[in-house]
Amino acid sequence: MTAQAEKFNNLSGWRFSVAPMMDWTDRHCRAFHRVLSARARLYTEMVTTGAVLHGPRERLIGFDPAEHPVAIQLGGSDPGELAASARIAEGYGYAEVNLNVGCPSDRVQDGRFGACLMREPALVGECVAAMKAAVAIPVTVKCRIGVDDQDPEAALDALTASVRAAGVDGLVVHARKAWLQGLSPKENRDIPPLDYPRVHRLKAAHPDLPIAINGGLNSLAQAQAQLAHVDGVMLGRAAYAEPALLLGVDPEFFGTPAPVAGPFAAVEAYLPYIAARLGEGIRLHAMTRHMLGLFNGRPGARAFRRHLSTEGLRANAGLGVLREAVSFVSREMADAA
Repeated sequence: MTAQAEKFNNLSGWRFSVAPMMDWTDRHCRAFHRVLSARARLYTEMVTTGAVLHGPRERLIGFDPAEHPVAIQLGGSDPGELAASARIAEGYGYAEVNLNVGCPSDRVQDGRFGACLMREPALVGECVAAMKAAVAIPVTVKCRIGVDDQDPEAALDALTASVRAAGVDGLVVHARKAWLQGLSPKENRDIPPLDYPRVHRLKAAHPDLPIAINGGLNSLAQAQAQLAHVDGVMLGRAAYAEPALLLGVDPEFFGTPAPVAGPFAAVEAYLPYIAARLGEGIRLHAMTRHMLGLFNGRPGARAFRRHLSTEGLRANAGLGVLREAVSFVSREMADAA
């Protein structure tokens, strides 16, 4: 293993990570996910360089040390601004800086970053080089296999060659094209066909470059199967919608026990964090909205979700609302159909 690969793989949790997701993987979500897995690597929502440099920094990128290992995902295309933002992120204590080269929203197209950077591999390389020169923590890239009418073979090879030359520490590949014209961001997560073999070929061509795969993985079994071909796996919506699956990550991917015994114990473990945030004036729903799928498959799960989605929105909602919601859930699983 090269020194570069060893540096990256030694960062705890990279074998399994939870994808950065706008409006979802905020600090409360990450605190909850950390209750479920001590080892999975967690990512912030994408934060633009403009927000890091000029916005309310603590609110946008501050985090609880208990979230570690946690990485920040940056959006931008100016090497100098990315370097400055990476330096700030390192000062905050992040374990990794990840550059977004995959988001297909109108916002990123207007700002010349995200997935549209797949068309500018040389610029992506300049951005990576600037960040590498600015920080000691790993600098990684999350990309697609191409955009619009690009040939995924040529597009992904060109991007990889450019970032490798710049010293990138790892690559996370969403195994779909992004269509910048004609598909919404939501449709871009489902409609373009998955092409896992393209990512596998990339890894075979670059055996010493750490490569993780993302896109369409809905279970730990599917994720585990990918590790025969790549170094890491990243789950997004499945991990968010079915958070209890994260209880299997530490045993299955790292050979260590789950930090809590099950979903009911996870609620208890999360309560002190919720109580502390309530004391800071944060509303209950900001935290419990990330828990709605925790009891999926159990009798009473619907009542749990309904109670949190209604009572949890009240301005004075406290821990009692969450405890009452949990009381609706059976501690016995329903019989298999």
